[in-house]
Formats: sequence, structure tokens, C-alpha cells
Amino acid sequence: MHRFFRSLVRTAFVLSFVFSLKARADDRPNIVLIMADDLGYSDLGCYGSSIETPVLDGLAADGLRFRSFYNTAKCHSSRVSLLTGLYCDQAGSSKLSRGATIAEVLQRAGYFTAMSGKWHLTKEPTDFGFQRYFGHLSGACNFFTGDDSFRLDGKKFDIPERLNGRRFYTTHAITDYALDFLDDAVDSKKPFLLYLAYNAPHYPLHAPEEDVKKYDGRFDEGWDKIRARRYRKQLKTGVVPKKWKNAPRPDHVPAFKSISESEKQWEADRMEVFAAMVDVMDKNIGRLVKGLKDKGVWENTLFLFCADNGACPFERTRGRFLKPWDEKSYWTYDASWAYAGNTPFRLYKQNQHEGGISSPMIAHWPKGLKTKPGSFTDQPGHLIDYMATFIDVANAKYPKQIGDRKIQPLQGKSLLPIFQGKKREGHDTLYFHFGSDRALRQGDWKLVSAKLGRWELYDMKNDRTELNDLSAKYPERVAAMSKEWFRMAKDVDHLGEKQLKPTKEKLSSLNFRKDTSSGSAKSGKKKKAKK
Repeated sequence: MHRFFRSLVRTAFVLSFVFSLKARADDRPNIVLIMADDLGYSDLGCYGSSIETPVLDGLAADGLRFRSFYNTAKCHSSRVSLLTGLYCDQAGSSKLSRGATIAEVLQRAGYFTAMSGKWHLTKEPTDFGFQRYFGHLSGACNFFTGDDSFRLDGKKFDIPERLNGRRFYTTHAITDYALDFLDDAVDSKKPFLLYLAYNAPHYPLHAPEEDVKKYDGRFDEGWDKIRARRYRKQLKTGVVPKKWKNAPRPDHVPAFKSISESEKQWEADRMEVFAAMVDVMDKNIGRLVKGLKDKGVWENTLFLFCADNGACPFERTRGRFLKPWDEKSYWTYDASWAYAGNTPFRLYKQNQHEGGISSPMIAHWPKGLKTKPGSFTDQPGHLIDYMATFIDVANAKYPKQIGDRKIQPLQGKSLLPIFQGKKREGHDTLYFHFGSDRALRQGDWKLVSAKLGRWELYDMKNDRTELNDLSAKYPERVAAMSKEWFRMAKDVDHLGEKQLKPTKEKLSSLNFRKDTSSGSAKSGKKKKAKK
């Protein structure tokens, strides 16, 4: 008889434990992760810009902004790190042959998983744990006509002339399908992961006519004054502490006043299109926020916004005299406006200086965020930290193997303590690499090389805009940190011998001239865009 009662007690305890686990699982947060494409550090209103981004500004005002959040400075490598929690080549680069994705890990933990937007890796999202997918597999596309890589749940998607009552535009379409997937997620009765990878504001610079005309004349004063204004706003709002000086204009960017009047108009016009693309993206994020609120899931949704790299310096314009709402047009902007976009930092997309690897990061979570609304954190974070964070909040488990993929050890660390207002145990070392650009950050020290130029050493606490090179003063630190970079490049990131060439003795030509004490730089001749 006693055994019978003991058995009943044990059964009741087990059932109670199971129901308790289920209750806790149901209470796990939904996750919405948004990545913008080629967005500079200062291109949002809440990070210094005059571009109108009221939705993201509002999320920042209620949430938490990171002042030191890092990407990998390039499109595909940042996506690899965001998805896997690993450095790019460590994960097998675009093949993801040595990495698990956040979708695979969270789906195993009982999450509904969906993605809408740019993939830019091999195979398709539905091959890597996403149950629903809409978007393009390519790295960039025509915003009005798309390309042949568009897919819907693994099947080819033919671009219609109109979608949901208006002219097809990729940014709108990405949100349209994200909202459809949100319906499926809520119907599933599961917590969900919804990943949106907007192609905006990546070139080609395309935007609807009314959105472009909204910004007519706003950039006529040029990049020098725009950058100075952004920096003043950053100081006033706290995005940038006063000890971070605004990096001066480099030699390869001319003074705006030195170019011809026709070139000034052309330059202002293309920045107007870029601004319109950011504006439209913000409006679409607003549609998504409204959808989450209408579904009653907003309070327990961890909402994160970031970018894949700094502003892009590539001049690849063709079809210059077609309007940017003409689907046959193809505009880009170049290093001049990218210099303004990355205020107050140096250099651009691809480079591992701060202008290339620093992105805005906004965290919002009504139920879980414990920091003061509108506050900043200087605790460094990186795209590799998303996987660890999602494992933490979802009670998930990082796998050692998925199919025939043996998974590399996780590099990221959870951001949850930061969200809780605590100081986390951060990274001893953050490693950076793309092409022939390299960097390593240890504590407040950063070692960096552009295009295999000699190593530069900077104090990130007092000089994050990288103006005072301390490599000659601390040669032992340079030697030790460079040795660690090569160790990580070989043993952790699995780079090949061709990527392990030693640095040169001279600085890269991308660097400022030596005399930058006045905050000015000599003008260079601007290469005209191809007609």
C-alpha cells in the first residue's frame, strides 16, 4: 500500500515538473532579429542622422543602445557570424559546413522559425532550420524587379508587378511576408524566431518617387557639413562621448566645396535616395511592430536591430541619368558619403577600422529588459553573441553535430546580463578579418591593419576614432597581439596560408596623412561617375 502511495506521489511530482517545464517554455520570449544592409553607424536618427527614422528612434528611447557593437565589415561574413555564433571561416564561410544556425538550434528547442529577406549564402534558409522563408538568395538585387534568386519556402518566386495593391518594392515585400509568417507563428502556439534581413540601403539606390522627393534639398550642403552636424548631435544625445574626436576627412575624399556645381547636385541627389531607402525601411519596421502589438505578443518579444557592416564606399554607378524610381537605373554612392555615414569613425565596409565594423544595435524587450529606458551600454558586443543570447533566453542547447556537419565550439557570449543591467563577463579577445584587413581587440586595446599595411595600435576607451596610433610607443603589445591574431586566424578561424601573409612595414594608402592635428585633410580630385 505504501508503495502504491509513493508511486502516486512520484507520478504527481513528475507531472508537476513536466507541466512546470511546459509553462516555463511557453513563457520564453519571442525573438525578432532585424539586420540592415550597408547602414553606417550614424545613419539612424537615434545615432546622429537627420534621416527620419521615428520607429527605430522610439525603440531606442524605450530600450537600450550599444555604443560598441561589432560586425565583420562585410555582407556575407556578417550573416555567417549572426547565424552561427562563430567567426566566418570557422563556420565554413557561406557553406556553413562547420556551423549550426540559430534557426536549427531554436527549432530543436520548440521554436517556430521564419526568415524574410537577403540570404547571400549557399543553399537556402529552408535547408538550415527556417520553416518559412521569403526573399532573395543573392547579395543584392533590383529593388523593383528583383532577380531570379527569389524564393518562397524553397520554390522559385516570380516577381509580380504589384504586390498587395502597390508596385513591387523589395523592402515592402520583405515585410509583407514577414507579417504572413507572424500569423503562422502565433497560430503555432509556440515562441518564435523571426529574422528579417532587409537589403536596404544596399545599392542599387532605388526608392519610390514620393519617398525620394521627400528629401529633396536636404543634402545640398554636402558631406563635410553633414558629418559635422551628425557629430554634434551624437555628442548632444550621448551616442558619442566627448573624448572620442570626430575623425577628419581623409585624403581620398575631396572637400565638398571643391567639386563642381553639377557634381554637387549629383552627389546630393544620390544621398537623397539613400535617405529614402532608410526611411522606407523604418516605416516597414513600424508595420512589423504594429503587427506584433496587434497579435498581443509585443510585451514578451526580444526585438533586436543591427547592421552587417559600415557604410559602403564602392562607386559602381551606371545609368546615372535615369531617375532612381526607374527600374532600369543603377545608382550607388561612394566613399564621400560613406565617410559621413560612419561618423565619427574612420574607413568603411571591408575595413576592420571602426568605420567598417561598428554598427548601431538597438535592443527592446518590454518584459525582459531591465536597463533604464533610452540608456546606452559601452560593453562591447558582436554578431557572434546572438547565438549564445538566444540559447540563454530559450533554454536551448548548442549542438556538437547536425547531420554530417561537425559543429565548431561556440565563440559568442550571451548578451542577457547586459539586458538585465549587469556587467557581463565579456570577451577576452575579439578577432576580426576580411580579405587583407585585420584587427584584434583585447580589453581597451585594438590592433588593426588595412590592406596588409603595418599594424596600428589604439586605446579604444579614449580614442575609439583611431587618431592616435600608439604602436611605436608599445611595440611589445603590438608583437603580442599580432601573434595572437595569427594564432586565432590559423587555429580558430581556419584561414589558409594565402590569408596569413605578414603585414607590410608601411601604412595603407587608405590612412590619413600624418598631420591631422588641425582636423583637416587636403583635397583630392574626385573621380567622376561613369555615364
